[in-house]
Amino acid sequence: MPTLSRNDYRTLVLAALGGALEFYDFVIFVFFAVVIGQLFFPPDMPDWLRQLQTFGIFAAGYLARPLGGIVMAHFGDLLGRKRMFMLSIFLMAIPTMAIGLLPTYAVIGIWAPLLLLAMRVLQGAAIGGEIPGAWVFVSEHVPARHVGFACGTLTAGLTGGILLGSLVATAVNKAYSPADMLTIGWRMPFIIGGLFGLMAAWLRQWLQETPVFREMQARQALADELPLKTVIREHRPAVILTMLMTWLLSAAIVVMILMTPPLVQKLYGIPAAVALQANSIATLFLSLGCVIFGMLVDRYGAGRVLMIGCAMLGITSGLFYQQMPVAPQNIDGLYALCGFFVGVIGVVPSVAVKAFPPAVRFSGLSFSYNVAYAVFGGLTPVAVSVLLPLDRLAPAHYVEALSALGMLIGLYLWRKDKAVRNG
Repeated sequence: MPTLSRNDYRTLVLAALGGALEFYDFVIFVFFAVVIGQLFFPPDMPDWLRQLQTFGIFAAGYLARPLGGIVMAHFGDLLGRKRMFMLSIFLMAIPTMAIGLLPTYAVIGIWAPLLLLAMRVLQGAAIGGEIPGAWVFVSEHVPARHVGFACGTLTAGLTGGILLGSLVATAVNKAYSPADMLTIGWRMPFIIGGLFGLMAAWLRQWLQETPVFREMQARQALADELPLKTVIREHRPAVILTMLMTWLLSAAIVVMILMTPPLVQKLYGIPAAVALQANSIATLFLSLGCVIFGMLVDRYGAGRVLMIGCAMLGITSGLFYQQMPVAPQNIDGLYALCGFFVGVIGVVPSVAVKAFPPAVRFSGLSFSYNVAYAVFGGLTPVAVSVLLPLDRLAPAHYVEALSALGMLIGLYLWRKDKAVRNG
């Protein structure tokens, strides 16, 4: 078990807790998309158009991530990691609570979806700064030999936010009747999320600035120009590496965790309750996998762990989709196994934070991760949907292809580490 100080563990717990709550705030929207669509658009609008516009507002949060991440990373590299780490969760809590308090279309007409869109854009900007900022913050606090464990634990916290959203959505739907859901029920998860987010922002005041940033301040070694300009000019290989790993990460999360429940319902007739229960189990195993793969990185190196983890991700995702038509009763076990190996994404942040020098680390990671996630995270559902009529195993084949890419990246990292040791 990693030997970290009490202060290191406190930093990890507060960062992971805040990350889980912030990611909950970001994803809770999708669990109530149907109700939101009914309340925030004209009642005479066709159902397909209402849902399209609702998910369009949800997607706007992803499109806002790069800009928010780049701006916060810029100031994080120049003014300090802690300030941006506190700001990001505050910026998420306020619009989340505001969504829960917004008047509907019946009250203010077209202003209702416009205000909803504005709040969603603010959420996207906040999450764009939170994830890279959190990875940088914890990696610069813990000893170098424990960066993998720290980043894996934090990533587990972020994925735990998805599980929390799923559990809260289930509980709210059980507690409120369909009629009450349209009045007060749908608002509660947003108001609760906003309150918990403000509490997490308050708790983060007890965190300390990272030793790495304090040392750069003392040596006056902060970036002497726009950090992003330096990243693009001098660190393009690190940008490409991080973007490719983000593609792997987005494929694993978007396809296997977010898309799979509705896909197995549609393709194999699995009941919604069964699919969602299996998804909760898989997400729990995903969080566990993130921590374990992070620990393995510290012991065996990122290259070997990424190669083996990606190989198993490809195998288990293929096995899951091959077995669903013939053995749907095994969904819990197969999905749990697959979810655990989705946890190989816990390797990604430790590699990415080490790819950039401290002076431009926040900007380099934020730019690469957020731009790649906006592109690949947005295109992945479209690509899988287009391929499905041609190939019923398209989701598995897409993940298998990205797993192969992950194995190649792992081989590259392993050879690079070996050359450094031998050189």
